[in-house]
Amino acid sequence: MSGTGFELDPRLQADTQHIAKLPLCDVLLMNDARFAWLILVPRVAGCAEILDLPERARERLWQEINHAAAALREVVPCDKLNLGALGNIVRQLHVHVVARKEGDAAWPGPVWGSGAAKPYGGDELLSLVQRLRQQLASSSLA
Repeated sequence: MSGTGFELDPRLQADTQHIAKLPLCDVLLMNDARFAWLILVPRVAGCAEILDLPERARERLWQEINHAAAALREVVPCDKLNLGALGNIVRQLHVHVVARKEGDAAWPGPVWGSGAAKPYGGDELLSLVQRLRQQLASSSLA
């Protein structure tokens, strides 16, 4: 389903670590240790809104969001999963899946614009990336 000419927005590339490649989306981990935060980016050039995707791709996107959210919740237990596709700064279509815990650095408000990111330490990042990759690979994607 990936479109030709797709390039990941440089801001997403700078702020994330690649986790996995699903049939439609790249799964990225936001490099902010305050929140376990995945970003799914459909590999479709020029796509800014979910409604810009063809119907079958929209269905696939929701399947992949569910898959990534379930994997994140398995790896990082949380009180609430926040989903969002804002795109006010980065126009390229991307969907945030954020594991929230009561009392986290932004609770109960949104994570966007809530202080400066705290990058993961090297070993912490490697461990989380490995666990997320294993969970995404071990659970089935419809």
